[in-house]
Amino acid sequence: MDGQSRFPRQRTSSGDAYRSGPVKGPAGTTGTALPGAPAPGCALHRRLHLTLDPADLAEVGSVRRRLRSALSHWGVPELSDTAELLSSELVTNALLHTGKGAVFDAVLGSDHRLRIEVQDGASRLPGRRRDPAGEYATSGRGLLLVEALADSWGVQLRGEGKVTWFELALP
Repeated sequence: MDGQSRFPRQRTSSGDAYRSGPVKGPAGTTGTALPGAPAPGCALHRRLHLTLDPADLAEVGSVRRRLRSALSHWGVPELSDTAELLSSELVTNALLHTGKGAVFDAVLGSDHRLRIEVQDGASRLPGRRRDPAGEYATSGRGLLLVEALADSWGVQLRGEGKVTWFELALP
């Protein structure tokens, strides 16, 4: 995170949005940034939303840094290592294999369950490596990591694309 507090629904020039906790108002009052915005403490105040351009693999590092910062800010830094690793795998897959960019969403629910979704523009479902010689390959194990480390995960077809997601619960 660049150190600036982002308000709900505020967009930055790069097209991403960051939603954090309550906003300090005049004279130290606490409220929300916009009329009709969700009350402080609801899940929308614990949301990180990023849009990534096609084949922009340099942004994967930015996703990891922003996610780590958000999880620390939300009070669940213990989820950072696993969330960063699995997010990197899903974002990299979306950028490498679809050529259409990706939308990244991380939401921490009131039950302290973290849900990460990566939406891309390809309707082809991801698959495991089937090549026996792939055992020595340097790529192709992302979904195996997600399956092994996430509490739950899946893929949903949406419109002209899909969302690959995983969830992590506090230990």
